[in-house]
Amino acid sequence: MVDRADGDRAPVPTPRVSVVMATYNWAPVLPYSIASVLDQEFTDFELLVVGDACTDESGEVVAASDDARVRWYNLAANHGHQWAPNNEGVRQARGDIVAYLGHDDLWLPGHLTSLVAAIDAGAGVAHDPLLMVNTGEPLQVWPPTVWRYRPGAWIPPTSVAHRRELIDTAGGWHSPDESDGRDPETDLWARMAALAEVRLGARLTAIKLPAATRHGVYRQRPHHEQRYWLELIRDAPDPEGEVRGRADTPYRHASARASTWTSIWDRARWSVRARWRRRRGRPAVTSVERHRLRRRFKGLDG
Repeated sequence: MVDRADGDRAPVPTPRVSVVMATYNWAPVLPYSIASVLDQEFTDFELLVVGDACTDESGEVVAASDDARVRWYNLAANHGHQWAPNNEGVRQARGDIVAYLGHDDLWLPGHLTSLVAAIDAGAGVAHDPLLMVNTGEPLQVWPPTVWRYRPGAWIPPTSVAHRRELIDTAGGWHSPDESDGRDPETDLWARMAALAEVRLGARLTAIKLPAATRHGVYRQRPHHEQRYWLELIRDAPDPEGEVRGRADTPYRHASARASTWTSIWDRARWSVRARWRRRRGRPAVTSVERHRLRRRFKGLDG
């Protein structure tokens, strides 16, 4: 089967994998994340970059990739979270496997090869270890060596691929206020895990640079970390060994103050509130409140 790509591009064969990348007004990082997809050893994919009502130059940056496998969509309204762009990406996806990549994260060349092999071997959801690059902390491989998925556990979407029919059956991505107190990705993995096996691979195939530990990044829009890691991956004879060898070492490339929350005052205030709630048998912080705090810290609100 052949579908026609956007614009005047030639027909593109239906791909095996649909890569979904949600983005919002951080165009300078997109050339690096897109490049890490185009550098994949496994080439039977399409890349769907979906803006959450972007108003910057993101569309032009995506178009500059000049690859028929890369397509751009931009939602008419902003939803403030990747759940909505991800749902649109899944709706547009033509592959029978869906993989996700954060717009500020990077894949190593073997990422899709590894996850497709796991799904072909029987997994419904597959993920590989990644290097977690938190500011102000040593570099860490996630998850830990001894780890097994249990419903409610968090897995970074950047490391995940799943069978397309699973998400249709599970009901798609839910917004933070529909996720039963969980982050939307944690909620989705749990619903899909009730339908099929979640399998962790052995290869380290991605680098995650969490915006939630980078104060004000959506205002500053830096991209030097993505450039640094992409160059390291491309220059290394053994990218996986090179990246894994960085684990447990200090990280000196952070551009902003590191914290999971917004400020010392906010952290203290929420700590008191969390203790008050726990004494009354209530969740310390709801998913909606956690989402709001993270947005403020990253420079999306206020």
